[in-house]
Amino acid sequence: MLGYLGIGEVFNKEMLTAAGDFGLRVPRSFADRMRHGDARDPLLRQVLPLADELRPVAGYTQDPVGDRAAHKGPALLRKYHGRALVMTTGSCAVHCRYCFRRHFPYYKQSVRESLLCDLFDEIRADGSIEEVILSGGDPLSLGDSRLATLVNGIRAIGHVKRLRVHSRLPVILPSRVTPGLIQLLASGQVPAVVVLHINHPREIDAEVRQSLGAMRSAGISLLNQAVLLKGVNDDADTLCELSETCFDAGILPYYLHQLDPVSGAAHFAVDDQQARDIAQRLRARLPGYLVPRLVREIAGAESKVPL
Repeated sequence: MLGYLGIGEVFNKEMLTAAGDFGLRVPRSFADRMRHGDARDPLLRQVLPLADELRPVAGYTQDPVGDRAAHKGPALLRKYHGRALVMTTGSCAVHCRYCFRRHFPYYKQSVRESLLCDLFDEIRADGSIEEVILSGGDPLSLGDSRLATLVNGIRAIGHVKRLRVHSRLPVILPSRVTPGLIQLLASGQVPAVVVLHINHPREIDAEVRQSLGAMRSAGISLLNQAVLLKGVNDDADTLCELSETCFDAGILPYYLHQLDPVSGAAHFAVDDQQARDIAQRLRARLPGYLVPRLVREIAGAESKVPL
């Protein structure tokens, strides 16, 4: 890929070692939005292995948000009241270098077809679960047939009122948004909310707009949660443009996350005071509905923690 982008000479032995621990993965459709010959391109920086990943940093761990302690059943995580999260798959179309689950043991805790009945039984047994979140990996990495089995099984549980799908694929690989996928998510009495992950306005191109427009036209709600990343979007101008570009594409800004302290990602960290200053600038420049909430996830907390 680096040769394709005209920056093959930047790759060194340490970067190769970092890629060995967590492979370089990015689809051509996303690479085509990167600036040719620019090793500092903010889209490239999100996926490029760096030597910095190999340096241990105090406080950065392999389970930064307490996922393993929240495991409550077959591929099921329970952190917040009224919600349950299903670990659908470890697969994803892109490897974001700051991913808080880059060390997660998916082979132990992601859903398999043989576990579906147990999964549905676990959700059905707890009437307090009103929202089920499909996460991963990326749930849209699943084929339509397998995804339909999961979605329809969840929607058949009477006390589930909402289905939330966390996915990067409609942006990274917009061709994944097929008529069949739209029909699956838009059908049924339990509405689907798709939470996207877009960090920079240049991630949204014409093809992405078209795919997202088709989802919105079908009545699927679209939200965005971004991660505040040094060298990618750590300035008010970029984040203002991101909010406005998202809204123009039918997406409502939702969260701006402080970086989860996962091993290998410390070089992306923005300190809390700078994050608050950026958030204040956003509030001064944007209408309230375009200002994402600045939050941090803390293991064991009963909700995301506002900053």
